[in-house]
Amino acid sequence: MKKNNREKAMCQLQNELNFIFKDITLLNGALTHSSYANEHRKTNMIHNERLEFLGDSVLNLAVSDYIYKKYPYYPEGNLTKIRATVVCESALALIAKKIKLGDYLLLGKGEEATGGRNRDSILADALEALIGAMYLDKGFRDVQRFVIRLLEKEIIEASKKGELFIDYKTKLQETLQRNRKASIEYKIVKEEGPDHDKKFHILALIDKEEFGRGYGRSKKEAEQRAAKEVLIRMGVKDE
Repeated sequence: MKKNNREKAMCQLQNELNFIFKDITLLNGALTHSSYANEHRKTNMIHNERLEFLGDSVLNLAVSDYIYKKYPYYPEGNLTKIRATVVCESALALIAKKIKLGDYLLLGKGEEATGGRNRDSILADALEALIGAMYLDKGFRDVQRFVIRLLEKEIIEASKKGELFIDYKTKLQETLQRNRKASIEYKIVKEEGPDHDKKFHILALIDKEEFGRGYGRSKKEAEQRAAKEVLIRMGVKDE
């Protein structure tokens, strides 16, 4: 994308998000997928994986702080379930689609051709990277206001219904603690594909014994699928 067009796009996104960056390079980095950076190695372009790592922690803290204060009588287990519901990959991807974040991503040709702009794992990661960039640019309080503005409706719904998106890992952990007191472990058994398009194969082990397998474009996605398979084998209803 030409520089002038990219700058216009970044201005448009900032206006839509109602968040103006002091350092626009942070925003651009948050929206640069590793596949695009790999295709432009000579420019030493920075992609969004480090920002995603930071944003994941900032997001969890922002939501935790908010629900801790909003629901002072909820026990730890309820708070954990609410947080897990609104920060899971499916929920974040839906929010990213609502704000049309995919329209602003810089993707490599392979990801572009295979629908990466609408892929949940890429969108969720980009949203976390955006939150990380916002934190570096303006600090925690400003980014928390942004996060809650995006997620407040989902948080309230989750507090009423318990789950908007099924977090199979949390559900499995609760089931094991309630019924078996067993330990659960997730183990990567295989990674395939280039760095910008990795696929993960995960084993779900209960007391070191294999109970389920999962496959996905992120470790989170693969672990969720492995946990779901275990729950199905245990006869736990998907509800």
